[in-house]
Amino acid sequence: MMFLGAKILVLLGIALANEILTDWDAVVACFHNPQLPPINNEAERALGHAVIARSISYVTRSTEDSSLTYCSVLSVIETCRLRKVNPWSYIARVLTQTRRGIKNPHIPVVY
Repeated sequence: MMFLGAKILVLLGIALANEILTDWDAVVACFHNPQLPPINNEAERALGHAVIARSISYVTRSTEDSSLTYCSVLSVIETCRLRKVNPWSYIARVLTQTRRGIKNPHIPVVY
């Protein structure tokens, strides 16, 4: 006879196994593509401040458009940070060029 706590652990283990098997291609992707890291700690750390800011500001709870804008700006800022580009200068340049009808510049890649 299994105790209730043990049954819950078994059910959680089965749910985890099913989730891993459902996403199997993503689980083993790093073995097929060496450029992919085996863990996503860097991505999780990069999102941490965004999750906290979102939860205390209520900015993404108003409309779907505000959520898209918020995520897009965070993505640009994080990409600039990783490429060692000043995000505020880049955003200012994009806004200036957009007002002038000039195509937006790509975020430079630093090698």
